[in-house]
Amino acid sequence: MQTSPILHHITYLSSTAMTQPGTINILNAASHSDPYPYYASLRQGPALAYEAEFKCWVASRADVVQQVLESATCAVRPTAEPVPSAIAGGSAGEIFAHLMRMNEGQPHTQPKQVMQGALRKLDLSAIAVHIRLHAQTLSRQYALGDGQGLNQYLFDLPIHVMGSTLGFRQDALAMLATWMADFVRCLSPLSTPPQIEAAHAAAQALQAGFRQLLQDSAAKPDSFLARLQADAQQQGWNNADALLANLIGLLSQTYEATAGLVGNSIIALQQGPDLLHGLCEESAKQPQRIKDLVAEVARHDAPVQNTRRFVTQACEIAGQALQAGEVIVVLLAAANRDESANPDADSLQLDRPNRKVFSFGHARHACPGQAIAEQTSASSLRHLLTSSEIDWGKLSWTYRPSLNGRIPVFTHIPKETT
Repeated sequence: MQTSPILHHITYLSSTAMTQPGTINILNAASHSDPYPYYASLRQGPALAYEAEFKCWVASRADVVQQVLESATCAVRPTAEPVPSAIAGGSAGEIFAHLMRMNEGQPHTQPKQVMQGALRKLDLSAIAVHIRLHAQTLSRQYALGDGQGLNQYLFDLPIHVMGSTLGFRQDALAMLATWMADFVRCLSPLSTPPQIEAAHAAAQALQAGFRQLLQDSAAKPDSFLARLQADAQQQGWNNADALLANLIGLLSQTYEATAGLVGNSIIALQQGPDLLHGLCEESAKQPQRIKDLVAEVARHDAPVQNTRRFVTQACEIAGQALQAGEVIVVLLAAANRDESANPDADSLQLDRPNRKVFSFGHARHACPGQAIAEQTSASSLRHLLTSSEIDWGKLSWTYRPSLNGRIPVFTHIPKETT
């Protein structure tokens, strides 16, 4: 069976699949108003289904998704194209080439061990202080009762929080968020040439900013970056360019995924007025309840709906023989709602026992920053619950066009006057 990478079908996606509201498929499901019945229908089909239209395999069941993510023969990038051709040769491509989440073997394992160890040592209570500070500052800067202001708040807050944690000065955070907004656009196959050009410029600025920050950290031995560099040296990871790239990668993952997680939590509260009322009353006495909500929303309405794997050699997945070069779309959000993994999976349950979540990845490519993302999301949501600007009953939204991210874009939110 001859296949070609799914990303070669982006022209079709942008011109047809994402412009027909009534049409849902594996490429536009992430930004569809309700993709979950579609995912359920896929789970009822073959364990590993072939999509002839897009020339790829689709994994939607929890056990198959887990098998694909654990398989040593399924890589995060095609062997012949380790860096997307659209950004290869530019500054954004230089960063991409070093990202641990876009590599296998030693270029993945060693950076992950170092980054994971450093992130694990972070004091989440100290991060919570950063979150409260920046949440208050940004909510004064942006009108939360307006859709555009709320959107900007959701994207900027995680960058301000992580930027402060990494050592950026307060007056540098706004520009850091702007650079990150420009940089992440090149990571999508839907990017336009002007967006890619802007991403290369942002990548250069980010490289310069982080290079200076790493140099300055030498005078601050107790800082996160100083400890990170010491850990890297101790473990023999001496690639300065890779270290710098993965710090930028940490911010890029924070930028969209956290905005999506908080945004989808807002939607869950808007659609469940009893839940909203209960959390507003309980949040002061039981702050854990908001964390429970965020953890369940990460499963129930995942900010990252899918990922891709590229077969590197002949293998068998779910009883299906696959050949090198074939592509698998891994539907994380579909696996999250598989009854075999999470009973009564379509219901939102804050007290769900033994919650199985694929949204942050699994096995060797599981996200090392999950705890920080959930902490940032919960604290951000707690601040929004106390805001008098937002009329929760008047929220409206669409979803940002994306192949894998489920990120709401809120429109004008009129506040009722009395």
